[in-house]
Amino acid sequence: MTTQTVAVGSPVGLHARPAAMIATAAGAYDDEILLSIDGDDEVDATSALMIMTLGADFGASVTVESENAAAVAEIAAMIAKDLDG
Repeated sequence: MTTQTVAVGSPVGLHARPAAMIATAAGAYDDEILLSIDGDDEVDATSALMIMTLGADFGASVTVESENAAAVAEIAAMIAKDLDG
């Protein structure tokens, strides 16, 4: 299992627009991709609604986990970017 923890780069956190963009990118992979904050409950990265339930504000540490290292790298990079810019 590959994991990477990154800080949320969108100034307003992972609200609807960034969550939808991340979910779309995650959906391109066949592997399960999970997101969590501080080791709390993991959510499916292919669901924008589930991503929003994390309540990830700007700067929050989000852990991305998957068997697919490329998926982890892509999704982690997206979370770290300002997707509202």
